[in-house]
Amino acid sequence: MRRNLYIIFCLVLLGVSCESIRKANPYEDSLNVLRVDIVYPDGFGNAPHEGIEVLVEDIASGARYVGRTDASGEAGFNVPDGLYRVNASAKMATDMFNGAADKVAVTGGSVELLLPMVHSKTGVIVIKELYCGGCKKLPQEGNYQSDQYMILHNNDYEVQYLDSLCIGTMAPYNSNGVNYFVSKDPESGTTVYPEFVPIIQAIWQFPGDGRSFPLQPGEDAVVCFRGAVDHTVQYPLSVNLNRPECFVCYNPTYFPNTEYHPAPGDMVSQSRYLDVVIKTGQANAYTLSISSPALMVFRSSGISMQDYVRQADNITPVPGSAVDNVIKIPYEWVMDAVEVFDGRSADNSKRLSPVLDAGYVLQTDVFMGTSLMRHKDEDESAKAGYEVLADTNNSLQDFYETTKQSLHE
Repeated sequence: MRRNLYIIFCLVLLGVSCESIRKANPYEDSLNVLRVDIVYPDGFGNAPHEGIEVLVEDIASGARYVGRTDASGEAGFNVPDGLYRVNASAKMATDMFNGAADKVAVTGGSVELLLPMVHSKTGVIVIKELYCGGCKKLPQEGNYQSDQYMILHNNDYEVQYLDSLCIGTMAPYNSNGVNYFVSKDPESGTTVYPEFVPIIQAIWQFPGDGRSFPLQPGEDAVVCFRGAVDHTVQYPLSVNLNRPECFVCYNPTYFPNTEYHPAPGDMVSQSRYLDVVIKTGQANAYTLSISSPALMVFRSSGISMQDYVRQADNITPVPGSAVDNVIKIPYEWVMDAVEVFDGRSADNSKRLSPVLDAGYVLQTDVFMGTSLMRHKDEDESAKAGYEVLADTNNSLQDFYETTKQSLHE
């Protein structure tokens, strides 16, 4: 998702809290009226106002309320006292608009929420599937997590090249972890996201000379985060990743743990081993959360990634840690991102700015063999003659949880 971003614009619009809510006269009934007004950025007055779907979710109970805006861009909901997440998406050609508000307090009366819609562009290379939660070792006892992978997809009408594309996961690792990079403005109370994406532990990069690994329109590429082997030999509920089309995050110098990073299978070419641009921390295996990662693909612009990480200003410590650093990736370099929430937790919080992903996809549990899949855009696929995936920059709209991995045979 190539971004048309302005940092100052992001700081103004990202995140809405209780402080940016205007309260009206209280109702005496047990239900409250929550009014959501979508607000577009300057210059997009012709963006659609009527018929925009707005989702309101009770954080504690998981109850969901869905409504559509009227001609003025307002949607109304009758909800009990509680804390809510509010989410909305709109599209105009290749322009996407997403609004997200977290922990909106609705209690004792009528509440009006102004929901800023953040602008971004649809992308070319997108994440089609993310399998991170592992599976059961049946017929043996126990759980298995050495088979994580994702699938990238060319969503464009032109050939795209994977060469120099980078992959990273965002700090904190889990959606309910302590987040030192997202804060509240002490005066306005609004959520403040950093001016960069904090990538933790490592950046992996596709090899190639610029045209070594073409991806045709509608074509996929499998990336193995751990073992590029046939996991089904021991664990039938897992997947076979010993495939010639697979790329793999494999570097025994930086990550020598053979339980998670065994030598790739005989069908995987060494030319498809991803490079480690930089490693921070002391882990002997690459860490991708099994419950709730925030994952992204990106490509540097105007400078090589290797030169970028050599500049001290582009690396910053994780507060409170003596060994962990994060790499500061500019928003405009991010091509696609997906944020996962842990379905077992009521303490999930957004890590990705709504500019990159205004929503989240819920993974209900771990070690169940489920996977997170992007919806197919049936209308656009019929027009294009190849598979086109939904891309609203909002994982709440774009992704769903499957009952098993797409590569499960």
